[in-house]
Amino acid sequence: MSDSRTELVAAGYDAMADTWEAWSARVTDDPRAVWLGKLVDLLPAGADVLELGCGNGTAETRELAERFRLTAVDLSEEQLRRARARVPGATFLHADLASLELEPSTLDAVCAFYVFNHVPRELLAGVLARVHGWLRPGGLLLTVFGVGDQPDWFGEWLGVPMYFSAFGAAENRALLDAFELVEDEVVEIREPEGPVAFHWVLARR
Repeated sequence: MSDSRTELVAAGYDAMADTWEAWSARVTDDPRAVWLGKLVDLLPAGADVLELGCGNGTAETRELAERFRLTAVDLSEEQLRRARARVPGATFLHADLASLELEPSTLDAVCAFYVFNHVPRELLAGVLARVHGWLRPGGLLLTVFGVGDQPDWFGEWLGVPMYFSAFGAAENRALLDAFELVEDEVVEIREPEGPVAFHWVLARR
């Protein structure tokens, strides 16, 4: 992790692990279970799945590990420690998704829940190109992007220094031009601080 922005995100999630768990439990109108269901319905049993930015072992990570062969990646050592304890059936990697290298055409699906808004937006095209390469023909990407013109945001979030970055929905779609869009939608959720919009995408290689 040589990028200072990446290091900031990793250190932040290490430091606020308990705070984040309490905060995330107060988020409402989150459609992730619905979108995960869309993906699950399209995958065969025992599919090879990668989750980028798995965090502390959420319900989605647990479901993926129960249904499929799951490899999960995160920047934060503390988040991974918790995930390993909660989801013993998955394989976990401590890595930066922006520089992760995997064998081509080895995955049936890649998931990334609320993680790409922590990736510097000028790196997203390269990340998505690698995801496309990791997927087998017909493989699926389920992800959620931030929305809004936000090149680099630095500030305090949940009591720690944090970094965010985002494009608008049109730019997100343009980044996915190598994929076939199955479905996409901008959805508003309610975080404890107020409503926030995110761009959900299900796409196929």
